Amino acid sequence: MGIIETAASPWGQTVPIHISFFLIWVAAIGGLLFLIGHAIWLKFQKPDEYADHTPPSVAARIPEKVKRHSLAARLFHWIMALAMLALLFTAFLPKVGFQFPWVTYHWIAGLVLTASILYHIVHASFWLDFWSIWPDQQDREDAVRRLRRALGQSAPPPRRFAKYPLENKMYHGVIVLAGLSVMLTGVCMMFRVRTPFFTRNPYIFGDMTWGLMYVLHGLAGVGLIALIMIHIYFAIRPEKLVITKSMIFGTLDRDHYLEHHDPHRWAPEGVNAQEAQAAGD
Repeated sequence: MGIIETAASPWGQTVPIHISFFLIWVAAIGGLLFLIGHAIWLKFQKPDEYADHTPPSVAARIPEKVKRHSLAARLFHWIMALAMLALLFTAFLPKVGFQFPWVTYHWIAGLVLTASILYHIVHASFWLDFWSIWPDQQDREDAVRRLRRALGQSAPPPRRFAKYPLENKMYHGVIVLAGLSVMLTGVCMMFRVRTPFFTRNPYIFGDMTWGLMYVLHGLAGVGLIALIMIHIYFAIRPEKLVITKSMIFGTLDRDHYLEHHDPHRWAPEGVNAQEAQAAGD
C-alpha cells in the first residue's frame, strides 16, 4: 500500500493525484500513542526544578494577574482553531463515510484560516515581540540540561522560561509549516472549484504540479490531525490548565508566573527586564 496514489495523464504520464487516505488512521493512531506515551513518561518524572529564582525586590512588583495574551491575539487563536477544525472535518469525514456538500464548507473555512494567518503575521511582526516564540540559545542549553538529567546524567538544573517554554516554541514551528502548507496549496486549489472569488481555471498548472500540490495539501492535512490531538491533550492536562485559561482570559496567576518564568526574559508590564537581571545578580 503506497503513501501516494497515482494515475495516468491523457499523455500517458504517471502523475500523483493525492495521498493514500489510510494515512488518516496513521496520524490519528500516532497522535494517540504520543498522548499515552507522554502520560506514562510523566508518571516517572520528578517535579520541575529550576536553577534560578525571582529576587524578592522584583517579585514584589509582579502584579496578581500577569498579562500574557491581548484580546486580539486570543481572538486570532480561537478563530484559527475553529477554522482548522472545520477544515479537518470537511476534508476527512467524507473519506470515512459521512457524505455532505463538503467542498463549499471546506473552501470557506480555508479562506477564514488564510485571513487569520495573514492577520497574525502582520500583528506578530509589528505589534508583538516577533522573536518571543522562536527558540534562543538559552532554550537550547536548557534543553540539553533537561535531557541529561532525564537520562540520569549530572547536569545543572535548567533555568526558568521566557514567555513561551521550548516545547511551545517547537510546536509553533511545526504548526507554522503545516499551516502554511495547507494555506498556500489550498488557495491555489480554489482555482479548480467554482467560487465567487476566482474564475475557475483547472489548467493554470500542469498535471504534475497539481498532483504534487494535492499530495502536499493532504500530507499537511493528516499531519494536522496528530498536531491538533496533541494540542488539545496538553490544553486539558491539569498542570497546563493555567496556560489554557490565559488564552481565554488573557492573564496568568502571579504564583505560576514566579514559579515558571524569568522576569529578565519576559518582563510583565511595570517591570523592567534589565532591572530584574541586575537585582538577581
